Amino acid sequence: MFARFLAGGACAVGLLASVCVTPAAAHPYDQYIRGRSFFGALFGPSIARTLVSYPGNYKPGTVVVSTAQRRLYLVLGNGQALSYAIGVGHAGAAGSGVTQVTAKREWPDWTPPEQMLHRKPDLPRHMAGGPDNPLGARAIYLGASLYRIHGSNEPDTIGQAVSSGCIRLTNEDVIDLYNRVPIGATVIVQ
Repeated sequence: MFARFLAGGACAVGLLASVCVTPAAAHPYDQYIRGRSFFGALFGPSIARTLVSYPGNYKPGTVVVSTAQRRLYLVLGNGQALSYAIGVGHAGAAGSGVTQVTAKREWPDWTPPEQMLHRKPDLPRHMAGGPDNPLGARAIYLGASLYRIHGSNEPDTIGQAVSSGCIRLTNEDVIDLYNRVPIGATVIVQ
């Protein structure tokens, strides 16, 4: 029994060592998200950003979103990818297809689309960027659509199907992805 306890402790320490912590950029709001907490890293490994084996013929820099797995993969090449936990669109709001990154914004403003306002008429008509904004710390715009890959002011929704079609990440993860993915990168949603 003691040996199993020690092995479990060693796994927890190994897990902590593999969690990537992204230093926040120089934006004024970034002080709110200086990195993952010790307890989040210890007790929330299912949302930890991880380096994984990723077979396939995708070009490095391609973003592959698996809505079924609720994971986003940034293909690095050599059979590897970074895997990020995501929140996805609720039933009927999840899309699929191939697009490109067309724009990127730090602490973006948010204007809810009309269909969202019909469902939730109490929403504000516009919200300036900041820690309380639903788009979180960064937004990566996809094609000419209203869909984005973005952060969240509700990190507990990561891993769930609750968005109106956008792909949500923790603010730490969206900053990391934002810094790695250029405008023009291919995004595949499946």
